[in-house]
Amino acid sequence: MKTNKRSALVLVGFLIASFSAAAIGGYATGESVRTWYPLLNKPSWNPPSWLFGPVWTLLYIMMSIAAWRVWKLRDQPGVKFVLGLFFAQLVLNALWSILFFGLHRPGCALIEIIILWNSLALIQRAFWRLDRLAGWLWIPYLAWVSFATFLNATIWWLNR
Repeated sequence: MKTNKRSALVLVGFLIASFSAAAIGGYATGESVRTWYPLLNKPSWNPPSWLFGPVWTLLYIMMSIAAWRVWKLRDQPGVKFVLGLFFAQLVLNALWSILFFGLHRPGCALIEIIILWNSLALIQRAFWRLDRLAGWLWIPYLAWVSFATFLNATIWWLNR
């Protein structure tokens, strides 16, 4: 298989993996976002519901491209480990939706998102070291999860 074709297929694989996590999270979120979530006390700065879809779509694309760029450096030390972390964070990403929306457990989701945030920070550091563009592409995801962590904590606090 030609290198360019293989590289393109790997990018598609990263996109499929990322959007699979999104689909799992979306499935866990679907009903609760219409029934349970509107009943919660939320801060005045809670984003409107319509914002989450476009933001997450862009983030999943950017994180996939970042991981793909690092994959292209797969012969360098640490790349396999950080790509393993990439896939682990996708599991954590989907698990947060299951805990928060699926099981209605904002407190458990808060603990989990802190673990997710730490994995993202480790990935950020490695991506930055390996490929600056990958590092830049990762920053919005880390920033969004930072915001989501604060939002999760606030919702938990307001509804405990």
